[in-house]
Amino acid sequence: MDPVGVLLLIVAFFFIIVLFRSIKIVPQQWNYIIERLGKYRRTLEPGPRLLVPFVDNVRAKVDLRERVVNFPPSSVITADNLGVQIDTVLYYIITQPTAAVYNIDDYLAGVEQLTTTTLRNVVGSLDLEKALTSREEINARLAAELDKATDKWGLKVTRVELRSIEPPLSIRDAMEKQMRAERDRRAAILNAEGTKRAAILNAEGEQQSQVLRAKGARDAEVLRADGQAKAIQTVFAAIHKAKPTDRLLAYQYLQTLPKIAQGDANKVWVVPAELTKALGGIGNALGGVTGDTSDADEEVEIDASALELDDSAAQALEAAQQAAREVQDIGEGKKISNELPPAPA
Repeated sequence: MDPVGVLLLIVAFFFIIVLFRSIKIVPQQWNYIIERLGKYRRTLEPGPRLLVPFVDNVRAKVDLRERVVNFPPSSVITADNLGVQIDTVLYYIITQPTAAVYNIDDYLAGVEQLTTTTLRNVVGSLDLEKALTSREEINARLAAELDKATDKWGLKVTRVELRSIEPPLSIRDAMEKQMRAERDRRAAILNAEGTKRAAILNAEGEQQSQVLRAKGARDAEVLRADGQAKAIQTVFAAIHKAKPTDRLLAYQYLQTLPKIAQGDANKVWVVPAELTKALGGIGNALGGVTGDTSDADEEVEIDASALELDDSAAQALEAAQQAAREVQDIGEGKKISNELPPAPA
């Protein structure tokens, strides 16, 4: 090969290397730390950038996006001397690339160790039950402490999450029994509340039903009394319209006396005091006692059409009219009967 051609080939190859080392394209959300002859020179932002070949060197490439780190579980002792395994997740971003590169050798290892120690300080001041129920508080305290400590490293801790808290197996069994007992207690309370509510509703329903039955009975009694009152008024009106005389009443009284003595249980027959008056009336009627006979000659007229009576009332009215006619006939001497009502047995 011609020496000139070889020389040109070497020059072209050297030019390509120089061009490659002089032009840098920085991606979005990345920063390049540039050193010149071993000393920090500048930080390259996203876009195409020119460097001095063989003098400027890329020290580190820093990702500015938010990153997530899952640290392995760490053992922590609570305030009540119980060991638990806590798994944490850390979210952070790099705000100062130069500080992250030059202020600490490995910021991820530093963040991990700092998270472990801070977690032990925070959880160590709480008992197990408080630690299990205060995750939000623990997360906030961890984020505040880590953000304060990592500020000089150019890091911003945005969030810390406790992914799991694993107590010892014996503690988990005891907690399960406690939760089971608590659920049984709540179930018993709910059952008791339901029984109580059902008893109250039953009592209220019984009370309302008794009140309604009492009101119904009261209304029925009122209607029954009203009916009886109307019936008495009807009978009284019928008797008043019939205009019965003393002789008629005395005769009817004597007809009723045998009914008093009826019955096998009647051993003693008590004669009422009114019997003498009744006999006197009958005697006057049979003997034709002189005197004012205007009452004897008075004809009894009953207007049955004016009263709305049923069959039994009509029969009773007819019997009264018949008895009145018989008494009138006796007074006039048309019919004389020596028969008295039968003596009581």
